[in-house]
Amino acid sequence: MKKEKEQQQRLKKESMFQITIKRLLDNKMSVFCLLVLALVVLVALTANLIAPYGFEEQDLTATLAKPSLEHLCGTDNLGRDIFSRLLYGSRNSLLVGFLSVGVSAVIGIGIGLCAGYFGGKLDMAIMRVLDVVQALPAILLAIAISAALGTGLINCIIALSVGQIPGFARMSRASSLNVQGQEYIEAARSINAREGRILLKHVLPNAMSPLIVQATMQVAMAIITSAGLSFIGLGVQPPNAEWGAMLSAGRNYIRQAPHMVIFPGIMIMIVVLALNMLGDGLRDALDPRLKK
Repeated sequence: MKKEKEQQQRLKKESMFQITIKRLLDNKMSVFCLLVLALVVLVALTANLIAPYGFEEQDLTATLAKPSLEHLCGTDNLGRDIFSRLLYGSRNSLLVGFLSVGVSAVIGIGIGLCAGYFGGKLDMAIMRVLDVVQALPAILLAIAISAALGTGLINCIIALSVGQIPGFARMSRASSLNVQGQEYIEAARSINAREGRILLKHVLPNAMSPLIVQATMQVAMAIITSAGLSFIGLGVQPPNAEWGAMLSAGRNYIRQAPHMVIFPGIMIMIVVLALNMLGDGLRDALDPRLKK
């Protein structure tokens, strides 16, 4: 009994953020995935310092060379070092993933909070529009938008962002509806607090837990989708390095030079798996039913 009381008193003194971080650090797999992602981000930021060759640098005397000490992951059909292109490609792949999710999260959360908080005809109109957008498969919507806007990094981010907005909007709307009738919301209204302040100070913080988990999962999905767009020629364009574009370039040489598709595929698999497992760990750490 004494130990339980001491534990309860200690938990009361800790903030929600401290408790979540402590629970996340207790999950060894989540910590490992976090370290892997941190390493990939560090590599992306310092690619120009650690890459042995430039991403455009060619050696036509060593085309389709197998992995060796000179070229750790071999070379492609144009004699470019695949290891260096993987390092530079991590920049574009991570940039598309995080930026597209960031843009869609800001827009979707804002729309969802307003729809759930104000309700009525505004809620009905917003939800019907989102139903239309969400009725289309995300990859088909991204392909259609990319084809209409054209290829390139910015257009790829826009195409991916549009398809992810409904998911964030629906989740934030559900969270807004759950906390709308709580006593602290009524107390804020009773002192004539502004609607914007109530949304930002009271509704949004209580809706962040599921949104953080969803954002982590969506980054992984965005990286896969952007790789798919680049694979069919609608994403990042050559000679810029990107993992999906590298897969597309290597598909014609998969028999004589399988390393052209193996190494980009492994990088996509590692990052996506790490993001998904980190999302699972965050979900467990943020679940109030698991707190003691």
